Amino acid sequence: MSDERAERIADFIRPLRVEPGSHVRLHRDFDPRDKHGLKKRDGAELLRTGVSLLAEYQDRLAAQDAYGVLMCLQALDAGGKDGTIRHVMSGVNPQGVRVSSFKVPSAEELDHDYLWRYARRLPSRGEIAIFNRSHYEEVLVVRVHPEILDRQKLPDGARGKNLWKRRYREINHWERHLTDNGFKVVKIFLNLSKEEQRTRFLKRIDLPEKNWKFSAADVRERRRWDDYQHAFSEMLSATSTPWAPWYVVPADRKWFARICAAAILVHTLMDIDPRYPDVGEEARGQLLATRRELEREAPAGAPADPYAERHPPAGRKHGGRHGRTHRRKHGRKHGRKHG
Repeated sequence: MSDERAERIADFIRPLRVEPGSHVRLHRDFDPRDKHGLKKRDGAELLRTGVSLLAEYQDRLAAQDAYGVLMCLQALDAGGKDGTIRHVMSGVNPQGVRVSSFKVPSAEELDHDYLWRYARRLPSRGEIAIFNRSHYEEVLVVRVHPEILDRQKLPDGARGKNLWKRRYREINHWERHLTDNGFKVVKIFLNLSKEEQRTRFLKRIDLPEKNWKFSAADVRERRRWDDYQHAFSEMLSATSTPWAPWYVVPADRKWFARICAAAILVHTLMDIDPRYPDVGEEARGQLLATRRELEREAPAGAPADPYAERHPPAGRKHGGRHGRTHRRKHGRKHGRKHG
């Protein structure tokens, strides 16, 4: 991929990045309706380009088998997480992507530390793992609803006033451990406005085919809007690091949010720059021997290597064995014409 294209992608996502050490106030610093001057009619082609690049780089990531990628998606209810995953990952090989959603912790999960259940779903090398909600629920929902801590069986002295600062520190250290070992962490917050959330909730009520998505609990959580805005602001300020920065994506326009998410993930993969493994001399010799054997099995009149016949190397059209196949098929005809 050209350096020019990589730089254009980097320029596009730079305003979305939360600078490490900055003090974030969502209502002040990020506009949920922003679209960076982009027009919707241009969005479809940009998304297709992003999906195509993702497919290419995911294939290389799997072949190299050295790095893994963890993408964490956070948003308020109706923020568009499911749709973002569905559209952005539409062109990739499903064998190389795993999506995990985290609901209310089970009894087994509550018997472990709060990061345990997330660690179990981390990507393998060569894989992209997506957390639809993530370990950041432990400093968001749990912070807005501190009564949840009662079920986490924390020992005496572990629930002091520094609890959230400690969890921020532990999460930062955990993500640093992952990145140091070859697992890139991509963190995207889909920033939805209160009015757009209201509109989407009403749509879920008005359209029968969307009734199943509506939950009265989501509306109850909406009453804690200001508490969540504060929790998100604190989280972004404390956990956007040089090794795992946060990106705040304007989410009121779904088409724009999907383009941004694709660009952020492509940027991460381009930064890794995975390569197809080189084949050693011994293995290459085995490939050539196998190729000769398969070529000898070609039926009469068929190209020895149909792929090479259709895709000859530049400057060597119909050369070598494949050229001889071509001449066998066409040479006598031309000879009668000109001989």
